[in-house]
Amino acid sequence: MTTPTQALAPLTLERMRADIARLVDEAPEELENDDNLLDWGLDSMRIFNISVEWNKTGLELRFADLAETPTLADWWQIVQRQQRGQ
Repeated sequence: MTTPTQALAPLTLERMRADIARLVDEAPEELENDDNLLDWGLDSMRIFNISVEWNKTGLELRFADLAETPTLADWWQIVQRQQRGQ
């Protein structure tokens, strides 16, 4: 469950890695930034659900953008652009 404090905290690369690792039942350090997350077992339903969870931090991540480029590095670029207001 997300607390109000978590909802206001900016999304970090470390949190993203940990959340993804939890979904695919792996240790966070196993996931490399350029790994195709689909190869790790992250399916479309999990991508959708994680985007909904991350959007609670104030972002507007779109499922289509995440599904198009399923790497942590690409997702982090999207998050950074939004956090900088671009």
